[in-house]
Amino acid sequence: MSVPFYVSPEQIIKDKADYARKGIARGRSVAVLQYCDGILFVAENPSRALHKVSEIYDRIAFAAVGKYNEFENLRVAGIRLADLRGYSFDRRDVTVRNLANAYAQTLGTIFTETSKPYEVEIVVAEVGDAASDDQMYRLTFDGSVADEQGYVVMGGSAEAIDATLESTYADGLELGPAIALAVNALASDTAASEKGEPRQITPEQLEVATLDRTRSQSRKFKRLAADRLSELMTSGG
Repeated sequence: MSVPFYVSPEQIIKDKADYARKGIARGRSVAVLQYCDGILFVAENPSRALHKVSEIYDRIAFAAVGKYNEFENLRVAGIRLADLRGYSFDRRDVTVRNLANAYAQTLGTIFTETSKPYEVEIVVAEVGDAASDDQMYRLTFDGSVADEQGYVVMGGSAEAIDATLESTYADGLELGPAIALAVNALASDTAASEKGEPRQITPEQLEVATLDRTRSQSRKFKRLAADRLSELMTSGG
C-alpha cells in the first residue's frame, strides 16, 4: 500500500513565493521616482511594442516587471475597472488607492488558490496637485501592498539598485537630474552585465514616462521619446 504524498501548507506557500521571486528577478528593472513636477517611470525595455509602463486613468499610471502576459492582464483589468467606476459615478471617484486594493485582492486570490502564482510585481501611482498628494503603491505577487515614498525599484537586482538610490536620491529633483539618477541606478545592476560591471544604458534601451502635474489637460501621463530623453540626459535639465 502506497503512502499518501503530503506537503505542508507552509512548504507550498514557500515554494510558490520562491518560484515567483525567481521569475521576477529574471526581468530587467523598473524605477519609479517622485520629482518636483510629478512622478517619473524609468524602465529598461528596448521593445517599442511591449510596454512596461502605461496609463491607467487621468492621473494614474502603472509600471510592472515579470511575465508580460500576466501583468498585461492586470493592466487591462485596471483600465476597465477605472473606466467603469468613472462612468458609473464620477471621474474623481477613480483613485489609485481603490485600484491598489483591487489588484491586491486579485493577486492574493491567484497566489493562494491556484497552483502557479503570477510572476509579477507592479507599482500603481497617482499624481496629486502638490508633491505631498502624490501616491505610490507597490504590489507583490502574493497581494501584499506597500505605500511607498520617494522612489521604488522592482525586478532584476532590486536591492543593489535600491541601495544606489538610497545614497543619491533627494526630494524635489528636476526632471533631467531625476532621469539621470534613475538611469545611473539601473546601470549599477551588475547582475545584468555579462562582465559583472556597471553598464552604459542608452535612451533606445529605455522606456520613460511621467505623470506631470503641470500639464494643463486632465490626462497627466506622457511618454518621453528617445530624442527628448537623450536631450534631458545630456543637459541634465
